[in-house]
Amino acid sequence: MRLTSLTGWIISLLLLFTAHFASAQTRPDEPRFQTLYQYAQLAGAAYASEQRLRQAVSGAGFELTAFDTLPGYGVSYFVLTNPELRKHIIVVRGTSNIENVMVDAAFKLLRDKHTGIKLHQGFAVSANYLYERIQPKLHRDYTIDTTGHSLGGAVALILAMHLDADRYAVGKVITFGQPKVTTIAGGKRFAHLDVTRVVMEKDPAPLTPPLDPMELMNLDIYWHLGKEIVLLPGNAYAELEGLDSMMRAVDFFQTLPGADHVRDHYMDTYLAALKAHTKDARQVEYKSSFNPADWLGFDSNVR
Repeated sequence: MRLTSLTGWIISLLLLFTAHFASAQTRPDEPRFQTLYQYAQLAGAAYASEQRLRQAVSGAGFELTAFDTLPGYGVSYFVLTNPELRKHIIVVRGTSNIENVMVDAAFKLLRDKHTGIKLHQGFAVSANYLYERIQPKLHRDYTIDTTGHSLGGAVALILAMHLDADRYAVGKVITFGQPKVTTIAGGKRFAHLDVTRVVMEKDPAPLTPPLDPMELMNLDIYWHLGKEIVLLPGNAYAELEGLDSMMRAVDFFQTLPGADHVRDHYMDTYLAALKAHTKDARQVEYKSSFNPADWLGFDSNVR
């Protein structure tokens, strides 16, 4: 993307944010997908260089108050600050190289002392590092939103947990293609957070590690937080939560992933789909082929 193009759309985006937050009390009916699309654009901007970001946000009401990369992991982030709105937006870059893939693969759950819950080892290490760097630059009385794509979404969610544990005013947490980060117990501990997970239907990342229904009584299995917005073909979408959201993995992994599944994880795919949904999005029921009786080996026709 050329600098002039990047500058133009980021300035337009931030002006939209300014107008949205300044008039939130008078326009509560602003389309949901317009907001999701705005955050997706920010998540996409995390892949730009620091120089481009600084030039792009100049004069748009927000300041680029932090930009850094975690050594050895390739995880980077930036922080936007608007003193007039008393607002921070933390944006974390998603998977973009082999270093990120190594972080994604560290599936071990370890108890985190700060949040008090078990977290994905690789994501937690990244989030802890970023939090130490970001916290000194945050205003205690500002509202703080977090967002990110893929690994960036996972880290953004854990950052929100850290902020909440330290009694910061956490606003929206909006992620795209975010893998699981914690357990059922961890999900309950932070269920009060305003978390929206946007996922493409065939994106495998939000479904990993896959759920085994036989382990549902185990509180240490991986679990998602918040509402899941599943983007479907056209302008259709489904909204899932809790067990309904988790059971999508059972459907998904009954077939072998292909090229279309990889393509559904790209940030560009999310941006295109969300842009289409900003006009006449329609909610539909998500149809699952999962049958618990079939999974357990029972005859579902027996009454």
